[in-house]
Amino acid sequence: MSAQTTATATQDIIIVGAGFAGLGMGIRLKKDGITRFLILDEGHEVGGTWRDNRYPGAACDVESHLYSYSFAPNPNWSRTFSPQEEILSYIQRCVRQFQLDPHLRFGSRVKQAKWDDRRGVWRIETEGQTHYEARVIINATGGLSRPAQPDIQGLDTFRGELFHSARWKQSTPLHNQRIGIIGTGASALQIIPQVAKIAKNLAVFQRTPHWVLPKRDGSVSEMEKKVLTRFPSITRIFRLTQYLLHESLVLGFVRYPALMRVGESFAKRYLKKTVRDPNLRRKLTPSFRMGCKRILLSNDYFQSLQLPNVELITAAIERVTPEGILLTDGRALHLDVLILATGFQAADIKSPYTILGRDGLDLDQAWHNGPEAYRGTTLHGFPNLFTLVGPNTGLGHSSMLLMIESQIQYITGAIKFLIKNPSRSTEVRLDAQNAFQSWLQKRFPRTVWQTGCVSWYQMSNGRNTTLWPGTTFGFRWMLRRWDAENYIMREYPS
Repeated sequence: MSAQTTATATQDIIIVGAGFAGLGMGIRLKKDGITRFLILDEGHEVGGTWRDNRYPGAACDVESHLYSYSFAPNPNWSRTFSPQEEILSYIQRCVRQFQLDPHLRFGSRVKQAKWDDRRGVWRIETEGQTHYEARVIINATGGLSRPAQPDIQGLDTFRGELFHSARWKQSTPLHNQRIGIIGTGASALQIIPQVAKIAKNLAVFQRTPHWVLPKRDGSVSEMEKKVLTRFPSITRIFRLTQYLLHESLVLGFVRYPALMRVGESFAKRYLKKTVRDPNLRRKLTPSFRMGCKRILLSNDYFQSLQLPNVELITAAIERVTPEGILLTDGRALHLDVLILATGFQAADIKSPYTILGRDGLDLDQAWHNGPEAYRGTTLHGFPNLFTLVGPNTGLGHSSMLLMIESQIQYITGAIKFLIKNPSRSTEVRLDAQNAFQSWLQKRFPRTVWQTGCVSWYQMSNGRNTTLWPGTTFGFRWMLRRWDAENYIMREYPS
């Protein structure tokens, strides 16, 4: 085959994305004896979010035993909350354990997936030399895959080193440099303490303070690891305990936001104990209900802001200049490095690649009023298409692995139907999708996320397209089986 020739490979199932979601789906398929599938990923190794986010201090804010597959417990976590490199190592071990390597195709950035309604297959174009056809496509690119770039005048004129936290430049020297970090969200809280140790000066640009609680982290001894290895039931007990503790928070998030005042009181005491300067405490005290924005965990963020080489700046940024940043109060800061810790495009979701469904329907057009999916997983107008970590499947209180495994259970039911019926396609009914969306959105007005703050959970029009307004076991129960009665079946030539 010449370098210019494009081959077409045929599979039953194509999974796009080799993070926790896509790999978990592949593992489930193999366990059920379904082997004609491939997992495509634009990177050169597995890991998704945990491959891409390699900034200093990167770690999970959910306990390790809960932030892992239920079917692949790990007794050897080194800490209560795992660092990035250990989570990535865990993912890689799962690939080896469940023998997923033959199904992986790296450097396969998908450009377009188009439904062929004459033949009942998806035609998938990549930037590589191989295109694919498959009866089923499962999108597992996740909600934290597209970094959000701030709309700041002059950003492209900066002459120093500029990069997003999710695209960390390991080659950029930070020692003894004048560094600016825009953002004080989850990533920034992990980066700032690490950078503060080595920077000549560190300017932290804060738009809104967040509620911060201490992180009850700690190392796990070798003896504890041996005990967990010897008695797997103890690991399961740890996971169950952590699950129940997280789930106990749901009432304050989704039904009675006033309950979050208890957490606010604790966070204020932690702030007062940690930060002595009353003026700095005032800048760091949120004015919104706890939980309306993501609750952050850190044992060293407040401490780092009090170092002599660190300044918390609350004045607005007027523009970025070639030399640094000009503030609205007239101050000009000279910087060598500017880091954008500005999060991801999670609420105003767009298709990760061009997806054309039945009758050429473009997914971005279908989502012009905001992303939505039936049970966060299937979409009317897009036969045999499933999405993992889709609209309204995010959590503010627990591990996303719980939601992913629920969706995998649901999708597997549909796939087994399609395997038994090789000439048919399945597509969720419009009335079922609309009824689900109506039920879903009616739950939000009483939640903590609608108490007045502006967060990345919401679209610019205020609609919450990111979070699940309920319990994880409620979601699991809803997706415990594939409900064929809410789907349209069509026949295609075999």
